[in-house]
Amino acid sequence: MGERGPYAKGLAKREEILDVAVELYARTGYDRLSVREIAREAGLSQAGLLYHFANKEELFLEVLRRRDSATAAPDERDRSHSAERLRRVVRENPSDPNLMRLFVSMSAEGAQTDSATRGWFTERYARLLGRIADDIREHQERGEIRDDIDAADIASLLIAAADGLQIQWLLDPDHVDMSDRFERLWGMLSTP
Repeated sequence: MGERGPYAKGLAKREEILDVAVELYARTGYDRLSVREIAREAGLSQAGLLYHFANKEELFLEVLRRRDSATAAPDERDRSHSAERLRRVVRENPSDPNLMRLFVSMSAEGAQTDSATRGWFTERYARLLGRIADDIREHQERGEIRDDIDAADIASLLIAAADGLQIQWLLDPDHVDMSDRFERLWGMLSTP
């Protein structure tokens, strides 16, 4: 049975706010979008929105958390990251260019030492690197991936390629096939 009462309504309202924020972001971009505007479109006062999210950064970080959770296939135990999941995400990314654009812009913002998003991105990359490196080691043990390159280095290169391909695709979607280029890299790492 699903959640009921005020808790369920609060969760539903949070989801609605996130949906509205993504829609408005697509129209105006991050910098020109205000919490007041998001609140108004979600049918709330600014104080009402701030009850759910402390500020704009927290709201959009939650959008990215939701994006990360949504990329897990139903059969993936504990929503763990793997090389296959990263390959699937690269294939699916072009289906939602607004979320891709948000991720790219917020990750660049997270590179600022005084950014509120830095901690989330730092922790996210450390978690991704560790889990994908573990997965790569398993591929290496099965003889599927070259073992002359350190698994952590491969994981780092795969993540860098995925992130870089997002930027290339956003700049030139008609000439950049993210999935094809990522699969070529994967093929170079695979054993003959």
